Amino acid sequence: MPLVLATALVAGLAAPAWARTTPGDTREGETSGATGGRDGDTLTAGAAGISYTRSGGGGGGNKVAPLTAAGNWTPPPCYYAPKYTPQQLEDTLVPIWQAESTGHEWDLSQKKKYEDGEPYKDFNKDKAGKGFWWDSYVTPGAEGDPASLACEEEIFWVDKGDPPPANIPQAITPEILAQLAYGEIRVPGTEVELAPAGDSKVNLPTWVWLDKATFKDVSVTARVDALGIEATTTAEPVSLRIEPGTADARTLPASGTCPIRDDGSIGEPYAPGKAQRTPPCGVTYLRSSRDGSFPLRATVTWKVHWTGTGVNGEQPLPDGTFGAEQDVVVREVQSVNR
Repeated sequence: MPLVLATALVAGLAAPAWARTTPGDTREGETSGATGGRDGDTLTAGAAGISYTRSGGGGGGNKVAPLTAAGNWTPPPCYYAPKYTPQQLEDTLVPIWQAESTGHEWDLSQKKKYEDGEPYKDFNKDKAGKGFWWDSYVTPGAEGDPASLACEEEIFWVDKGDPPPANIPQAITPEILAQLAYGEIRVPGTEVELAPAGDSKVNLPTWVWLDKATFKDVSVTARVDALGIEATTTAEPVSLRIEPGTADARTLPASGTCPIRDDGSIGEPYAPGKAQRTPPCGVTYLRSSRDGSFPLRATVTWKVHWTGTGVNGEQPLPDGTFGAEQDVVVREVQSVNR
């Protein structure tokens, strides 16, 4: 069953109820918060009326994590999207004015703008159901980024079916949805299979592979039902890079990068009878790890692209990677002279 992350449409200023991460963030999984909850595979929260649906991928249990994008790319740190109905905006602003916590002049200017007809009258209640008040959002995970402060426009109204003002480039679009969906992609961990079983041996190749049932395409669809737009971002595994954890080793192939095979697997499983063959993906250690181990690192590269409302064909996004280390014990081959 796909994992669906649904957000409540224009649900005010509530914070997201899950720990969302951006590419490069090392946090794993999701956690529910005080403003949301969990119902089976659904997490709910108030945020922009954007819903996210995950699909694809293989096994890996709970060991999933976000991608690290090439070139330190991240989704936009802030954006504009529907947030309030007319009544919700009144319920939000009037208590602020009554508290006089933001200063009389500021409160008066805001009252004129949204209630007294300069330019909006009575929070646009006469347009209820015909549009939404839009406001800025900071992308979760980008709260400390100075660029997240770039969305400085005051709350504005957009009729249903109309585009947002042309002078607001951060207004939500299918492309921005695709970038936000990138931040929601979770890929399985990269603990590789190693063989022959047990400790690796000096000067004997160690076979390395990844199960094709685990490493499949992963997609996230982001949509704003209120606007009738959506985008699907897809990550496809393309290669595995092996770093042995010591300079005294040779990778197979020599580049250390093992491409994905036609059947979707990476590398080839070891089986009895293959001991004299050269593995298509592996490593040969040239010295023992003595009383310790070598930190072998396996990193999968994922090709990322998107398609969405009004877009013809797949559009590229930066490649992403996710890797992990595992300890490899290497022993000397023991021989007996007779």
